[in-house]
Amino acid sequence: TLCPQELRSGSFWRGVLAEAAATLIFVGVVLGASAAPGPLAPALAGGLVAGGLACTLGAPQANPALTLALLCTRKLGVLRGAAGLLAQCAGAVLASAAARLALPDDTGLVTRVTAAGTAGQALAWETFATFQLALAAFADADRAAPPGGLALGSAVAAGALAAVRTPIPTPQGCRPPPNPAIPDPPFPQGPFSGGSMNPARSLGPAIVTGIWDDHWVS
Repeated sequence: TLCPQELRSGSFWRGVLAEAAATLIFVGVVLGASAAPGPLAPALAGGLVAGGLACTLGAPQANPALTLALLCTRKLGVLRGAAGLLAQCAGAVLASAAARLALPDDTGLVTRVTAAGTAGQALAWETFATFQLALAAFADADRAAPPGGLALGSAVAAGALAAVRTPIPTPQGCRPPPNPAIPDPPFPQGPFSGGSMNPARSLGPAIVTGIWDDHWVS
């Protein structure tokens, strides 16, 4: 139900500000770590920052998927949920704009469907990964901050790591001679998506870069 009186509450606006700040920090850290080769750095960075935010800022969602889940289960008011979604998107756009200015190119900013898979496979994985993240968030909602932060951070890292697989290096003696006509496969590659699990993390870079390829997946 709508409660206009909420707009006069200081705790309401503190919660909205916490969502914007948490999403800005989360997306900024993940995008900065995405400049490193391979999936390990962004996965660990996302897990660590998610756990840290849960322990320090009062467990903000910093994720539109989690906020929508709370709205659907009536654990969050409509005004608070709508304001939180807008704050999350604004924080993600600001973080993406800063990351694009700081990084040498757009590599790693935009989540993409890998060449080895299809959009349907990527959607299935994003659904599963987001489900396990939401399950961890709901299960630990009433627990103390350190255990809840650890569980949430672990879920973020696990989903991101499982979303891609790095190519297995071929022994030196078994490698075929290089062929200029066949480019090397992208790194990392795999049958899944980039493991966003967070629509704001995908929306911010898409707005900043203008790259919307298969954006509906994440």
